[in-house]
Amino acid sequence: MSKTNRTPANIIHLGYMPLTDCAPIVVAHELGFFTETGLTVKLEKQYSWAVMRDKLHAGVLDAAQCLAPMPLASALGLSSDKTEVIAPMILSQNGNAITISEQLYAQVKVVNQLDHIDFPLSATLLKPIIKKRKRKKNLLKFATVYPDSCHYYQLCSWFEHSGIRLSDIEIIIVTPSNMVEALACGDIDGFCVGGPWNAKAVRDAVGVTGVTSSDVWPDMPEKVLAFLNQWYQQHSSEAHALICALQKACNWLIPIANRLEAAKMLSQSSYLGLPLSVIAPSLMGSCLVHHQHTPRDVHRYNRFADVNQPINEPTLYQGEWLLNQMKKLVKIDKKLINDTLVSSVYRQDIYRKALALPTTDFM
Repeated sequence: MSKTNRTPANIIHLGYMPLTDCAPIVVAHELGFFTETGLTVKLEKQYSWAVMRDKLHAGVLDAAQCLAPMPLASALGLSSDKTEVIAPMILSQNGNAITISEQLYAQVKVVNQLDHIDFPLSATLLKPIIKKRKRKKNLLKFATVYPDSCHYYQLCSWFEHSGIRLSDIEIIIVTPSNMVEALACGDIDGFCVGGPWNAKAVRDAVGVTGVTSSDVWPDMPEKVLAFLNQWYQQHSSEAHALICALQKACNWLIPIANRLEAAKMLSQSSYLGLPLSVIAPSLMGSCLVHHQHTPRDVHRYNRFADVNQPINEPTLYQGEWLLNQMKKLVKIDKKLINDTLVSSVYRQDIYRKALALPTTDFM
């Protein structure tokens, strides 16, 4: 795709993925928060993170809900051409989970001689199955949504914490909306994905959600607002208004009572088009584990804002932390990493300017 500036300044094409944590974008649209700030925003539903990235890079999208590591990956030229993408706002924390198939869950109980399994599930229980499958040259296959994603890094962390080498399993990329079908068909043995797909796998009795991202990486950035630096330079006032509207939406999502209303919005066919029974649980702090088991209480399953902490403000610490995860798992040319990389992507200054906050060196 060639880059274009075809979008008028008064219309913002905002890309989002039909996931539970697109809630701030949907809420801002449905409750008129964009309009209140003088914006005309057209929501553009996407189904692939790679397509979202390409459209943002090409200027087809003016702004996008992106995976937290994606702007860093764009700046480094990982999985795509090197592109100056910036992230001036954290839209959500947590929200992902690792789900295994019912068949694998049954095998785990048999092989480990267990009548009951405690949750969160330890990957250690998979070791004897992984060893057996490796001997047969039929590795356990897990799916995640995108190479430069918290999902991929969290999945790797879960295995590595139990001393499981990544070479002993197979990890493939599957779009979020195809995860449950791939699990049901036996094409994969498990996945790491955001809601509502873990809950749907449990409701459909094809999966068991063993661990959430809150268990693996508590309260780390998951989705960010992103746009090209060039677009920001040309449309800074619109960008600031967009941040203000989305911050209002994130704040609106703090009360649990509002979360159910958000779930109803998301259930519309124009957004997720799925029943409340799979959308609402994570928003209400409930993790569906097994279709015959009591759900787990995971208070911060989906976190959009906090009255006590400025969690929507991107910080150098968060960017550096994500970059370190990236460096552990991806071969990156050291020449591409300099002292200003993170600060040039995770733009705390823009966030503070948009909300008229005082300048600070807060990390």
